[in-house]
Amino acid sequence: MINLTKIKNKYTFSGHESFPCKTLWLKKGYDFVANKNDFNRPDAVITLGVGKNMVASIRFWLKAYGITANDTLTELGNYLFDESKGKDKYLEDIATLWLLHFNLVFSEEATLYKMFFCGVQKERTNFEREQVLTFVKLRMVEAGKMTLFNANTVKKDIAVLLQNYCLPRKPQSNEDFSSLLIDLDLIRQSSEGRSYYFNVDGKRKVTKEIFLYGLLKLKARDGDNTIAFDNIQENVGLVFCMHDFETIELLKLLSSEYSQYFTYSDVAGIRQIQFTKELKIKQVLDNYYGKNI
Repeated sequence: MINLTKIKNKYTFSGHESFPCKTLWLKKGYDFVANKNDFNRPDAVITLGVGKNMVASIRFWLKAYGITANDTLTELGNYLFDESKGKDKYLEDIATLWLLHFNLVFSEEATLYKMFFCGVQKERTNFEREQVLTFVKLRMVEAGKMTLFNANTVKKDIAVLLQNYCLPRKPQSNEDFSSLLIDLDLIRQSSEGRSYYFNVDGKRKVTKEIFLYGLLKLKARDGDNTIAFDNIQENVGLVFCMHDFETIELLKLLSSEYSQYFTYSDVAGIRQIQFTKELKIKQVLDNYYGKNI
């Protein structure tokens, strides 16, 4: 069961205005903020070239993916999208999609995503929308937060989550294929259309540096140089829809490649990693994307 004591006290199941995040929205939003524009100004719709509700949605997704904080560009936002030095301005690298997906789940700016990947997935591989709704309701009851639960709001949030990750079964236009994270192939809809499943066995493999990025984010959150395997699997492995054995194999590989920074051990059934030297997130990302050009 997902540990709600480690979920933020703030619960957010809305803000996207029922729009999934489109592929070009993060770059469009980044440029908007970089050029000192204001989402609250009436002319934001003209500058961004979208309707009022979409302006609000772009603002929400920028925050949820960690590109902005309080409408200010983050270090990660600049790292990816800076006009002259951005590593993947147009999101052409699958690793960047894994990175953004991890941020979306781990940051908990959009509460449902952590509950879904790290909670629902632990209980079932196949699911229907109502089962996700019930799961969220039960977790909110356990946390004593039922006053914040609105079934219709959460239903809309579930619908948007599925649009973010699932190929549309009956697309109306090419626009239906433009959701940012579809290419990760993490969630599939069953042939009859009512149920869905986590594509654990058929998914694309996560880039190893992005998995290590996740480990470092977990280490920073918990403030501990020793991290138990169960903690890693629940907060990183499940985010990437990985089996236990996949996570173990990747930890072994990374601990070999980064042996001067951390070790992986499995002694008497106690599996954990131990950081012995500071490893910076930017260093790991640079190892993948290349040093500043």
